[in-house]
Amino acid sequence: MSRSTTPEFESLRSASARTGYSIYTFREKIAAGELPAYRISDKPGSAMRVKVADVNALLKPVIPATIQASR
Repeated sequence: MSRSTTPEFESLRSASARTGYSIYTFREKIAAGELPAYRISDKPGSAMRVKVADVNALLKPVIPATIQASR
């Protein structure tokens, strides 16, 4: 049985490095309810994790016609 090497969850720092969004942007999206986040511990200040798929869903495809119209 083979196991996937792609993690289901990632840290905000990892998501930031991967996408170019700032950690603060992710925190704002979490606070606004736009991005679900998870904690391993109930302790205040414990690290949050987000699903890779949820972060990927924030990224929108760029349509070439849209780029031309914005110039």
